[in-house]
Amino acid sequence: MLDVVIKFVAILIILMGVTFIYDARIITKKIFSFGDQNEASAGLKILGVFLSVIGILIIFFTK
Repeated sequence: MLDVVIKFVAILIILMGVTFIYDARIITKKIFSFGDQNEASAGLKILGVFLSVIGILIIFFTK
């Protein structure tokens, strides 16, 4: 049972990472001005990649 919960949380982490990758520009438009928008969207994309990799590793190493 705990295994299923851990995998579900890992899938949510992966989905959040993918959302950060694809919607980084849209998210930063709402928060930052134009000058900061490019740097913030790059940071969100990098964060999305890290979250996706962490989620994949959690699923891979959970038995």
